[in-house]
Amino acid sequence: MRAPSPHANALDGKGRSVVVVGAGPAGLTVGNILRAAGADCLVLETETRECVEHRPRAGVVEEWAVRGLERRGLARTLLERAQPHTECEFRFAGERYRFAYTGLTGHHHFIYPQQFLVTDLLREYADVRGGEIRFGVRDVRLHGLDSGRPSVSYVCPESGERRVVTADFVAGCDGARGVTRASLPPERVRLARHDYGVGWLALLAEAPPSADCVVFGMHPRGFAGHMARSPEVTRYYLQCPPGDNPANWPHTRVWAELRERLGAAGAPPLTEGRLIEKRVLDMHSYVVEPMAFGRLFLAGDAAHLTAPIAAKGLNLALHDAFLLGDGLVAFLTGGDDSGLSGYSAACLRRAWDYQEFSQWLAEVYHGTASGDAYRAGAALARLRRLFDSPVAAAEFAERYLGVRTTG
Repeated sequence: MRAPSPHANALDGKGRSVVVVGAGPAGLTVGNILRAAGADCLVLETETRECVEHRPRAGVVEEWAVRGLERRGLARTLLERAQPHTECEFRFAGERYRFAYTGLTGHHHFIYPQQFLVTDLLREYADVRGGEIRFGVRDVRLHGLDSGRPSVSYVCPESGERRVVTADFVAGCDGARGVTRASLPPERVRLARHDYGVGWLALLAEAPPSADCVVFGMHPRGFAGHMARSPEVTRYYLQCPPGDNPANWPHTRVWAELRERLGAAGAPPLTEGRLIEKRVLDMHSYVVEPMAFGRLFLAGDAAHLTAPIAAKGLNLALHDAFLLGDGLVAFLTGGDDSGLSGYSAACLRRAWDYQEFSQWLAEVYHGTASGDAYRAGAALARLRRLFDSPVAAAEFAERYLGVRTTG
């Protein structure tokens, strides 16, 4: 069935400079940058506000990203509440190896759950800066993207009426399953995809952290990860078969595997707690090139999905949003199109750098459990080199923190 012409539906009443599709970190950051410059924009979100503010996601924010938020007046609560992390710990071959990356780079990570950041950005955009946002919209469609005046239509949740909003630009920030990426003509874009062949059981436990830093466990039974989210909640990961059913992982099995895979000489016992989330993530990544078509610009997971192996997804989304928001403001306020014309290339440089690092790190995490003696030996060699070679350690620290990436 053909999509109806937008002109056959009810017009929204006025055009906007920018329609932002998606109220995640990228979309809300773009919206805030636009509102700070006095540009009119509208954010469309398919979920409710409550859902947006509470869905658990990432929690590691790189320092450069926090400073970018701070420069735009968007980091006050984060800086008050976030936990700075300066070290991580690798556990393999029954031993613990502390890796002090701040001492090597002068930079650190911030631990701040993504839903907290989204709540901060949403309140700033809607409640402080007076930005327009509509929640619960259905059946979002994009029209005329390669024209000078595209439009976005959606079904209003209250009236059931399809409404149309015209705009100068559309920012596609609606994630991996959103409509904006699907609206790109397939003959005009390239989708590069990589499947890691493993799954991660993502867990949230109502339990205080069992270590004072992020812990990575490389074990013949599979990878395990420990990441603090708050003083009361801890994120854990367990490598599992792709497509595994979370129901196969009852409480007792989860904690037995975590104890086994994170066990090491001198390691404190894990503090167990109720599991409030269990879902299986099939580890895969993709990159869309280019990240723009006509008047549509993609940002965040709509443009590139990065498996959580290196905790890069949220940071890439913020990088995109800074460049896109600034580029839109430069064009709308002064006619300068250099930021928009160079947007895709600048974003993709960092996206591919982070993808390559994630692929490298995946072999470190999963090699010992691969059943392949060669991959297992190579993974252990990589790990030992981090602690035997100052040059290797410094390079890893810089890539882990994203401090040398250009773009």
